Amino acid sequence: MKKLLALTIFAAGYVLGAKAGRERYEQIRKLTMRVKSNPRVQDAAHHAAEMAREQAPVVKDKFGEGAAKVRHKLSHDDEHPGATSETTNGSSYQSTGI
Repeated sequence: MKKLLALTIFAAGYVLGAKAGRERYEQIRKLTMRVKSNPRVQDAAHHAAEMAREQAPVVKDKFGEGAAKVRHKLSHDDEHPGATSETTNGSSYQSTGI
């Protein structure tokens, strides 16, 4: 009996929520379409995409440099397990080699 009551309450909540949810979804969709079609938004999106294309090589190089440092650090830690390393603030920590 309790299961039937719980199922009935769940079903009623789902139906009522679905109706209210659909109306809100339509409101949000219409607002999104208005914003998306705004010329200022389109212009800003175009400029952002252009900047991303221009900066992609720089980001790629920086990422490559960072990856090389990590590879070097990891290989150094593997070669010298238990070595103490210095952090950027001058404190030391014990490398675990994990």
